[in-house]
This record gives sequence, C-alpha cells and structure tokens, in this order.
Amino acid sequence: MRVAAATVDYETRDRLVMAHVSLVKVLAQRLAHRLPPEVELNELISVGVLGLVEAANRYQPALGVPFDAFARRRVHGAMLDALRSLDWVPRSVRRLRRELDATVARLRHELGREPREHEIAQAMNLTAEQFDHAVEELRALELATIRPLDAIGPDGETLLNVAIDPGEGPVAQFERRELREQLARAIERLPERERQILALSYQQELTLAEIGEVLGVSESRVCQLRSLALSRLRATLAEPASKIAS
Repeated sequence: MRVAAATVDYETRDRLVMAHVSLVKVLAQRLAHRLPPEVELNELISVGVLGLVEAANRYQPALGVPFDAFARRRVHGAMLDALRSLDWVPRSVRRLRRELDATVARLRHELGREPREHEIAQAMNLTAEQFDHAVEELRALELATIRPLDAIGPDGETLLNVAIDPGEGPVAQFERRELREQLARAIERLPERERQILALSYQQELTLAEIGEVLGVSESRVCQLRSLALSRLRATLAEPASKIAS
C-alpha cells in the first residue's frame, strides 16, 4: 500500500535543512577524499544541499525514520548522480580497468588461485611502479561500486531488505538472492588485507587516509589495494555461479 504524499510544511522543511547543512559538508568531504582533484568540494556541497532540500520536502515523520538517516542517503545519492552525469573519467582509465579485470580473471584460471600483484603486473607488461600508478588511477571508477548492504535506505529499509522487489516473480527473486550470495562468497575469497580495506571503506565509511592510519600504510597504498580488490570482485562475479561456489 502506498503512503500518500505529505503536504510540504515549508517552515518545517527550512528548519530541517538549516539544522543538517553540516551533514552535507561532512558527506561531501568524505566523498571528495575518494575523487580526483578535478572535482571541487564546493560543487559537491552545492549538489548535496539540493538533495537535502528534496529530502526535507519528502520527509514523513509518521514513517518513524530519523531525518538524519533519511537525508543521508538522498544527499549522497544526489552527489553520485551529479558525478556520473559529468562523465569525467578518461576512456584510457576505463580501458585500463577492463584490461586489469581480464588479466585477473585469466591468471586466476591459469594459476588456480588469486594472482599476486607482481604476477598481474608482469602479465600486463608493467613494472612494479607502473602497476602501482595504474591501479591508483582506477580510484575514479570506484565511485559507489559497493555500498554497505546493511545501510538504511531512503524509506528506512536496509538495502538487503529492498534488494528483492516483492512485485518480481520467483525467478527474478531467486536470481537476486543468488547474486547476493555470490558477492558474499567473492568477498570471502579476497586476500585478508584487501577484505579488511573494503570493510573499513564501505561499512565503516573511513576515508583512505583514516584506513591508512589503521593499517599502518600510505593512503596511496590503500587506494591501490582497494582498486585491486574491486577488480578481483568484478572478475569473480563474471564467472559462472558454479565456479564461485566451488
């Protein structure tokens, strides 16, 4: 049953917006840490404020969802939508990601295990330094690749709960559940350090610098390992489900 759209109370809306402007700044700063310097923080904040106003317009206290949680997803989503529309990622970087993913998949098949960094670099005809630089470049494509599955969505539901659309048929529901299970198994197969970085980044929402402090490595090293982890996940999810389960 659909909930009727609430009439906008402009006084309440303005009060909510003014009280949560700091939330926009915090989310923009965290997101900016994961982006190339070409993306300006002020642009993210401007887009985020628009998302905050939209959240305030749509907010319905009767649903029992705290406004902070409701607004957080809409503000973050507005920033991501704006970034996607810019299409500022060079084609060379997209080509590099495809090459890395294909190399990881091929080596995994040949070696029967997760390939090590030096093996991937050698297969791509790159020196260690060139490989590190190439992987770090991929941070521009990592945006929102993985979201925490237990995060609260705009309607107060976790992403795990809304992943299955009740209106879908049993086959579609089964496929979605299977994909979620494949992702969980793929994450389990990652090297421990890469698995830890994903958890700190997408579940704890730490910045690259904060993760580096936790693990005792540089921010650039965290970026490299996270990009490599995501490449491994993409390569795994491209495999047949029977191979992932084995």
